[in-house]
Amino acid sequence: MKDFRDLDVWRKAHRLALAIYEITAGFPKAELYGITSQMRRAASSIAANIAEGCGRKTDADFARFLQNSFGSASELEYYLILAADLGLIKEVQRDRLTNDVVEIKKMLSALTRKLS
Repeated sequence: MKDFRDLDVWRKAHRLALAIYEITAGFPKAELYGITSQMRRAASSIAANIAEGCGRKTDADFARFLQNSFGSASELEYYLILAADLGLIKEVQRDRLTNDVVEIKKMLSALTRKLS
């Protein structure tokens, strides 16, 4: 069993989730159960899947949860595009957060390869 808090990718994913919660706090109330909820869920799911995978007994199980994290990261990447296109965030915010997501995806891929 690994401590997820020791993983750089988990720390980066956690910081991203905090940033998403902060930025979505300014979204319209009408979006609370829409894009706000979806972005928060996808962002928190990245770090949560890493944490859950660390609690699994085999590297294969861990790798499966890393793949789930990767999927959530891709989902969040889309929601960032949608939020910018809807005028909920500025393009510069979208670009900064997307760069963070892409970096996390690269880290997840590298960790998954290491487990293979």
